[in-house]
Order: sequence, then structure tokens, then C-alpha cells
Amino acid sequence: MRRLVLGAAVLGLLVPLVPLALWAGGSSWPYPDLLPTGPSSRGIAIALRGETLAALLTSVTVSTAVATLSCGIGFGAGRVLGLHRFPGRRLLIGLLVLPVLVPGLAVVLGLQVFVIRSGLADSWLGVVLVQLVLTVPYAVALLAASFAGFDPGLERQARTLGAGPWRTAVHVTVPALAPAVAATFVLTFLISWGDYLLTLLVGGGQVTTLTLLLFSAIGTSDTTASAALGLVVAIPPVLLLLGLVLLARRSRFARPAMMQP
Repeated sequence: MRRLVLGAAVLGLLVPLVPLALWAGGSSWPYPDLLPTGPSSRGIAIALRGETLAALLTSVTVSTAVATLSCGIGFGAGRVLGLHRFPGRRLLIGLLVLPVLVPGLAVVLGLQVFVIRSGLADSWLGVVLVQLVLTVPYAVALLAASFAGFDPGLERQARTLGAGPWRTAVHVTVPALAPAVAATFVLTFLISWGDYLLTLLVGGGQVTTLTLLLFSAIGTSDTTASAALGLVVAIPPVLLLLGLVLLARRSRFARPAMMQP
């Protein structure tokens, strides 16, 4: 049953890419033909040109930085919110999710003024910092829910056996929350990867990601370029999700060492 579900999930990820591959590899695809009229290497050339590869590197750099920082911030904040009850906790949670509830354009316009005045406009660092406003609430929510089911007694046992704070975190806390951390990384990576509005306004056209190239190609009605860039945009997230599924299936995220039989 699990293999069937896994196969269905993989198929669901890959099937939408088939029409894109046909568009990118065909010379033309007039209606109502079932398949393109003939092969063409133009889509491959577009996918491998320097502008596309540079945008791919920028997208990977920005999304990885956003996901890593989101996990780091979410881990600390999620621990506090998940394990402790204190006055103002509900208000703090509400403030954290507020950027997600407010219309995106309003958030962008407010942040754009701050970024420009701080000198971070038209830079990938500015884009990363602004995207954190959208990703951190999700990271905190996911990790806080995971910490709510975490037993702090495991950390106390490790400390009693002589482990310091760093070893306790590395060998006990992080392995116990590895599934949540991995899911948080993937989710925040995907949010950053698909962002268009924040990158366009804050990056000022100087920070060119794959998403910006894709929307530009769609605006020109160039179906071959749009399909080729669409494949380049879609493949890395698909590979990331497949890698996460395989990691969960093979290793099942090792338990803390003291819990091993």
C-alpha cells in the first residue's frame, strides 16, 4: 500500500512535466495535433544558455539561504512557543502569522520602502531578508507544533549523562525533530523558489531568478521558451521533494542515540 501511494505521488509530480517537455522539444504543436510536428533543439539551447544558468544559480542561492535562515529562526522561536506557556503567547503567535494574512502587495509596498532606505534594494541579500517575512511564520508554526510533542526529558537525560548543550542539540534534539526540520526546509525553499512579486519589486530587475525569466517568456507568448524555462523551474523542486521522500523511506530519520536499542 505504501509503495502504491509513493508511486502515485511520484507520478503526480512527473505527469505535469510531460506537456512541458513536448513543447520544449518540439518545433511547433498546432491544434488539434496530439504531438508536436517535429523535434527542435531550440528549447534545449534556451535551457542551457548563460542567462538561464545564471538565473538558476541565483534562485538556488536565494532559496537555500531563505530556507536555512527560516529553519534557524523557526527552530528557536518554535521551541519557545511549543514548550512554554507565558503571558502574551497568543498575541505573539498572531503577530507572527500577520504577514501571511495581510495581502501580499501591501506587505511588499511597505517592505520596499524599508529596503530602499536601508540600502539593500536591488541586491540578493535584500530579496532574502524580505522573503523571510513570508517564510518565517510557516517555519515557526511547523516547528512549534513539533516541539509541542517533544519530550524535554530526553535532553535532561543527555545532560545528566554528561553531554553539553551543543552535543545534546546535535545528538538528541535535532534528530528527534529531523522530519519537521526537513519539511520546514522544503516548504520555505519552495515558497522562496516560486516568489515573483517580492523579487521583482525588491530586486529591481537586478536580481534575476528563474521565476522572473519564466514570467518574461510567458509575456512574449514564446511557447518554446516558456516551456523550456518552465521545465528548468519545475525540475529542482521535484528533485528536492523526491529526495526528501527517499530519505524518509530509507533512513526513517534516525532516532536519538540514547533511544536506540
